[in-house]
Amino acid sequence: MRILLIGEYSNVHATLAKGLRTLGHEVTVVSNGDFWKNYPRDIDVARPEGRLGGVRLLLKVWSLLPRLRGYDVVQLINPMFLELKAERLFLIYRYLRRHNNHMVLCAMGMDYYWVSECTFNKPLRYSDFNFGPNLRTDEPAVREQRDWLGTPKEQLNRMIAGNCDGIAAGLYEDYVCYAPHFNQKTRFIPLPIDLPSASAPSFEAPQKVRIFIGISKNRSQYKGTDIMLRAAEDVIRKHPDSAILMKAEGVPFGEYKKMMDGADVILDQLYSYTPSMNPLLAMSKGIICVGGGEPENYEILGEHELRPIINVEPNYDSVFQQLEQLVLHPERIPELKRQSIEYVKRHHDHLKVARQYETFYLSMGK
Repeated sequence: MRILLIGEYSNVHATLAKGLRTLGHEVTVVSNGDFWKNYPRDIDVARPEGRLGGVRLLLKVWSLLPRLRGYDVVQLINPMFLELKAERLFLIYRYLRRHNNHMVLCAMGMDYYWVSECTFNKPLRYSDFNFGPNLRTDEPAVREQRDWLGTPKEQLNRMIAGNCDGIAAGLYEDYVCYAPHFNQKTRFIPLPIDLPSASAPSFEAPQKVRIFIGISKNRSQYKGTDIMLRAAEDVIRKHPDSAILMKAEGVPFGEYKKMMDGADVILDQLYSYTPSMNPLLAMSKGIICVGGGEPENYEILGEHELRPIINVEPNYDSVFQQLEQLVLHPERIPELKRQSIEYVKRHHDHLKVARQYETFYLSMGK
C-alpha cells in the first residue's frame, strides 16, 4: 500500500512509518516534527516564524498538495494536522479526501471529543479535565475547553470524524471518548515503540535510585509534572543518600533519549490511565514508569500477568508515597525493570503495531 501519514504526536507517525516500511509498504511522513521535539519526517511542514508564518505555510502546503494524491490510506494524527487555523484545514481535508482512497483519523492527544467527553460525560475517574464529578478549573484546562468547545476546531473535528473511514485510538482514554460516537469505525491500536536492538541486560538493585523526569514547555501544570517534580524533590530531600533526580526540560528528542539512558525510574503524566510514548520508550530500556497504570490499561491490552507500572493517583501524596517506597525497597527494581521490557515487547513492538494498522487499513476496503 501507499500510505501517507500527516502530522506528528510524540514520534507515533515516524515510528509507525518505520514498521510499515519493514512490512513492505511505501510510506510518506509529512509533519512539523512535533515542534521543538524535532522528530524525523520525509516532508517538513513546520510553520515559519514571524507574523506571516501562517501565510507562508499555507502557500507551501498548497504547493505540496499535488504530491499528496493517489495514496491508499491517508492518516491524520489529529484534526489539527497542520499548524494552520481550523478554517483553513476544511479545504485541505476535502482535497485529500477527494484525491485519495481511505482516510483515517487518529484519536491521540488533544481534540474535541477528548475535551467534551471528559468535561460533560466524564467516562474516566480523573482526566485532564475532571477529578471525579468535579471539573478542573486551572487555567490550562479552561484554555483547552475554550479552544475546542463551540469553535471551528470542534466543527472540524466533528466533520473529519464523521467523514473518515476509520479512527485509530492509541490510548484507553482516547478509545472511551470516541467509541460511544463512532463504535463501528473506532479501533484501539497500541502506540508503536522501536525496541532497542541490544538484548535485555541483567539488572541489579541500585545503590542510588536514579529518577528521571521530562518537563515540557508550558505544559507542566496541565500534565501534573509540577506535582510529580515536587514529590520527587521532597523524596530526595528526605533520602539524599538513596536517590538522585535527573531533569530534561524542553530538549529535542535525540537529546532527551540520551538523558533518559541510565535512569531507573521515569515520572510521567499524572492524570493518565496509561503510559504514553515517552514512558513506553523508557520502559523498553528497562526504566520503571511511575504514572498511569490503571486496571483499564491492562484490560484493553488483554494483559493478565505483567504489572510493571507503578500506578499513582492524581495527587502529590500518592506520588510521594509510591516513589518513597521504591527508594526504600530497591530490591523491587530488577523485577519491575524486567517486566517493563517484556510489557513493551508484548504490546508495543512497532512491527506488531504496524501489522495491526495494516489489518485495520485493509478492513476498510471490505
